[in-house]
Amino acid sequence: MSLVNFTTREITCKIVYYGPGRSGKTTNLHYIYGRVPDSRRGRMVSLATQTDRTLFFDFLPIDLGQISGFNTRFQLYTVPGQVYYNATRRLVLQGADGVVFVADSQARQLDENLESLQNLQSNLLEHGVDIRTMPLVLQYNKQDLPRELILSTADLDDALNFRGVASFSADALHGVGVFETLKGVSEMVLKRLAAGSTA
Repeated sequence: MSLVNFTTREITCKIVYYGPGRSGKTTNLHYIYGRVPDSRRGRMVSLATQTDRTLFFDFLPIDLGQISGFNTRFQLYTVPGQVYYNATRRLVLQGADGVVFVADSQARQLDENLESLQNLQSNLLEHGVDIRTMPLVLQYNKQDLPRELILSTADLDDALNFRGVASFSADALHGVGVFETLKGVSEMVLKRLAAGSTA
């Protein structure tokens, strides 16, 4: 749920990076954070227990324009990948305006990707949100690994992309596809906001 600040003329949107453990959610956030100018980003906050970590920071994009005279600020969050931190995942998802599902392209991780995607769907339902109405993009991370270890983006689309949403090939460690993924989900969120502001 976007937050509107009339004083600063800003709309804050929350985007959650979701996916199985070690798929590259945190790597995405670190890459983005390292490339957003200091003056346009907040501090990165890490909420960590011994094994559970949630990261977030906010930033004001330069090139995404305004909605009804308001600038848009984005808050990016990651959720812990491990299934036994489901309560944290559900909490972080609360009020999300958009979701990036980060899938691990390794063939041996397909079951974990499917399980995490089903978990995303059920956690959104807990908040009364149908996954089909949520701005969502898929990122197929680790596409830089040797071909024999990974599934192609076409195979991943067949297995995971039941809605036919935008999907992005990525190597988050080196930044390939990272900003394209963020731009994809941001544009969906803003389009939905703009439609709401004219309704």
